[in-house]
Amino acid sequence: MAQMAQMTGGLAARRLELIVSVTVVVLDQITKAMVRPALELHESREIIPGFLDLTRVHNTGAAFGMLNNAEFPFKTLVLSLVAAVALGGVAWYAATVPPSDRLARIGIAGVLGGAIGNLIDRAASGYVLDFVDAYWNNWHFWAFNVADAAISVGVVFMILDILGLGKRRASNPV
Repeated sequence: MAQMAQMTGGLAARRLELIVSVTVVVLDQITKAMVRPALELHESREIIPGFLDLTRVHNTGAAFGMLNNAEFPFKTLVLSLVAAVALGGVAWYAATVPPSDRLARIGIAGVLGGAIGNLIDRAASGYVLDFVDAYWNNWHFWAFNVADAAISVGVVFMILDILGLGKRRASNPV
C-alpha cells in the first residue's frame, strides 16, 4: 500500500512533465496525419514566401538525415532499437532529476515526447515524416516536424537549467 501511495505521489509530482510529453506526441501525430493526405513525397506548399514551406520528406536515417542514404539489412529495425534504447536512457535520466530543476524536467519531457513521436513513425512506417522547411535564399535548414521542434526546445530548456536560469537562489543571511 505504501508503494502505491509513493507511486501516486511520484506521478502527481510529475504531472506537468506527463502533460508536456503527451501533448507533444498528440500534436506531432495529428500534424503528421494532416500532412500525409495533403502532400505527396517532396511536394511543397509555400507558407511564408522566401522563408517557410511545407515540404513532405521521409527521413529513413537518424537525426538531421544522417544515414538517410545508407542502406543495410534491417535498417528500420536497427534505428528503431537505437531510438528505443536512447529513449529509455532519457527516461531513466528524467527519473533522477530533482523536482526543483523544473526547467530541466520540462525540457526532458519535451525531448521524451518528441522521441516517442518520431519512434512511432519509424516503427509504423519505416521513416520519420518531416514537413517544415525553413529557408533563407538558397540555404535550407533540415526539414523537421513537431517532435523535432519539441526535442530542440527541450534541449534549450535543459541548457538554461544547467546555466542556472529559473533556479531559486538561496537567501544569504548576513
